[in-house]
Amino acid sequence: MEVILKQDVKNLGNRDEIVKVKPGYGRNFLIPQGMAILATESNKKVLAESVRQRAHKEEKLRTEASAVAEKLGAIKIEVGAKVGESGKIFGSVNAIQLTEAIRKQGLEIDRKNVSFDAEAIKQLGTYTAHIKIYKDIKVDVSFEVVAE
Repeated sequence: MEVILKQDVKNLGNRDEIVKVKPGYGRNFLIPQGMAILATESNKKVLAESVRQRAHKEEKLRTEASAVAEKLGAIKIEVGAKVGESGKIFGSVNAIQLTEAIRKQGLEIDRKNVSFDAEAIKQLGTYTAHIKIYKDIKVDVSFEVVAE
């Protein structure tokens, strides 16, 4: 029996794959659980069309993400922080402050996709942040922490 997987199934296959399974496994587990549908001719045509459309959308998103990555590499980012007399920052610089500085430059980045090399940025200086823009498109951005 052939089925089209609607989601990833461990030890069987990934989403949108056509796999052969034993009839009992397909009828009694995969289809009732909503993990698969029967691989009829019409379902195969629908699958082919949806995969084609998804590939087109994926390519468009990947192109946009590449453009954003290039822009991020070209801009100079400065994050302002309140500083004590010894040069230490009150608090620390976090992803929210970095995304705000990037937003002022005209680019939108989700703060959840930002990570730092250093555990906590509590001094003035230059640091590196890793920003995940899209699935496999990541960029390392250098930014400077300056006194306000």
